[in-house]
Amino acid sequence: MSTDDPTGGDLLVRGIGELATNDNAHPGTLGVIETAAMAMRDGRVVWTGPETDLPAGLGDLPELDVAGRAVLPGFVDAHTHVVFAGDRSDEFARRLAGESYEQIMASGGGIMSTVAATRAATADDLAGSARRRLTQMLAAGTTTVEVKSGYGLDLDTERRMLEVVAQLDRDVAVDVVPTFLAAHVVPPEWRDDRAGYVRLVVDEMLPALAASARFCDVFCDEGAFTVEEARLILDAGKRHGLEPRLHADQLAHTGAAALAAEMKAASADHLDRASPVDLGALAEAGTVAVLLPGVSFTMRLPYPDPARFAAAGVTLALATDANPGTSYVLTMPFIIALACLNMGMTPAAAVWSATRGGALALREPDKGWLGRGAVADAVVLDAPSHLHIPYRPDGDVVCKVVKSGRVV
Repeated sequence: MSTDDPTGGDLLVRGIGELATNDNAHPGTLGVIETAAMAMRDGRVVWTGPETDLPAGLGDLPELDVAGRAVLPGFVDAHTHVVFAGDRSDEFARRLAGESYEQIMASGGGIMSTVAATRAATADDLAGSARRRLTQMLAAGTTTVEVKSGYGLDLDTERRMLEVVAQLDRDVAVDVVPTFLAAHVVPPEWRDDRAGYVRLVVDEMLPALAASARFCDVFCDEGAFTVEEARLILDAGKRHGLEPRLHADQLAHTGAAALAAEMKAASADHLDRASPVDLGALAEAGTVAVLLPGVSFTMRLPYPDPARFAAAGVTLALATDANPGTSYVLTMPFIIALACLNMGMTPAAAVWSATRGGALALREPDKGWLGRGAVADAVVLDAPSHLHIPYRPDGDVVCKVVKSGRVV
């Protein structure tokens, strides 16, 4: 995470009309403080409260007066694929004309199209295009973003992707969390030897690349990897120090969500076909459910019902699933708007899931909230309330972004 703000992570934000803290010390889903101020030192929050109660000892901090605007935690996008090469706009047009995703895959499109382009791309090419995407995400308020490999499906390209992810973390004022996803799909050259590809992931890729990632993810679904294959890969990832995550039960009910609960995965993502029993198991395991409404929007599919998850007691996160094929969506405010307008979430619940929920999905407990000791990541809206995010769904609601106490 790179910044060039000279304040060194010290900042006093004054004139806040509505401060959404996500702090349980304050009432309501978002722990809102009205007519508030917030103080940051060394990139951490040291004080929040009504501005009339501001301690005198904080008056030496550089000041940012937001003139009655709303402030909330920085968005945490817990599921993306923003490092890729190629263009699949032609497939988008083909889907609009009536072709199914399966038909497009059978003709060499879909993920395999992106794999071919990514394998052919240089590290500079991949870094340049992903940097532009991350810059757009930052401008829309995302301060932490998870980025997966998975468009290489061979050792050299998976390594190149993860090296680019590390470079982006150094170059862009966003915290970038790397995830190893070589088990995205079985590549064409291994289609007649699935077991051989699983062995390649377990015996060669993970030992070589685990040090470059924090999570190990598997696309466990119809047409991808089976529960048994996913278990082998995730167990191997755990042996190399990677916490499990899963693309689970998006296309069919395969048992992937149950596997996520069994392994106490950090998150299970998609979950369109998960059963009530699965959701209860996820809640008991402490696994966060990451919902991805951008996929439903782009693919014109039914949206997941957050009420099912809430009834089961599952912690919810919202994420973009930013990728070149099924959800080319980069901005979290638009995802919040989709969750409210098409999934029935309240604005407060959607904002919480896009901030605190995302942080919990990434096992980042000091992010996604604004209380004493939290990382000082914040979004200043060009609006007096968080309600303007779904109310103005074009996404152009962010006025300023603060990363670790620095205006970026």
